[in-house]
Amino acid sequence: MTALASPPATAAPAVAARPARRRPRWQRAVSPLVILAGWEALSRGGVLSPDKLPAPSTVLRTGGDLAADGTLGAHLADSLTRAAAGLLIGGVLALILGAVAGLLRLGDDAIDPPVQMARMLPHLALVPLLIIWVGIGEPMKITLVALGVFFPLYFNVYAGIRDIDERLVEAARTCGLGTWARLRHVILPGSLPSLFLGLRLAIGAAWLSLVVGEQTNTQNGIGFLMMEAREFGRTDVVVVGLFVYAGLGLLSDLLLRALERRALQWRRGLRAA
Repeated sequence: MTALASPPATAAPAVAARPARRRPRWQRAVSPLVILAGWEALSRGGVLSPDKLPAPSTVLRTGGDLAADGTLGAHLADSLTRAAAGLLIGGVLALILGAVAGLLRLGDDAIDPPVQMARMLPHLALVPLLIIWVGIGEPMKITLVALGVFFPLYFNVYAGIRDIDERLVEAARTCGLGTWARLRHVILPGSLPSLFLGLRLAIGAAWLSLVVGEQTNTQNGIGFLMMEAREFGRTDVVVVGLFVYAGLGLLSDLLLRALERRALQWRRGLRAA
């Protein structure tokens, strides 16, 4: 009795990978619009007092009036100047010190311990000491922003360099790449994701620091506009200032995200479904 021959195994048909569908960008605006609509409805229904929290339509009208007479633009320019100066100073220091500490053993031993100690101090709590050191004028505000920028950018630059696979560096050295070539082709691309993350955190910290700095003996800027409005009970102007700060933070993050996508096209990451 012969065994029945089993049918030959057939290869499973290959399933073509479906390209991931990209969600429409307008979907991200749905929840903010729902919140604004609910806020407007509560304000018009008398649930929210206009003295405590004016309706979004009132805030929009006030912002339009301030923009039309040039008040908002002048104060915004002063705030952007402070933020840019602090970001430049803190960012350059963070990049230099983070790179030296990440690349050199001597730099790690000399730079990283004091920075680790200093990061335990909340930089916003240093305002009284900064006033003693640099005065209560513009240097204090710029220094406060620079401190807010420095720590998140430094630690991400340092970690980005230290997390690079040593085998990649050794392979580049074996292939005959010199020091500068290894920095350009291995270390810089490998640390870019952490660098962009640090920049996003640093810009967020810059705006938070600016809010505090501009509410201390200031004669211009969005923070001064808000403090002056508080004295006169203009809650709508205060909310306009908050929206300006939030808009600046969102816009800077979106611009940085776009730059990150262009610079890191080679890197694939998980995307929300």
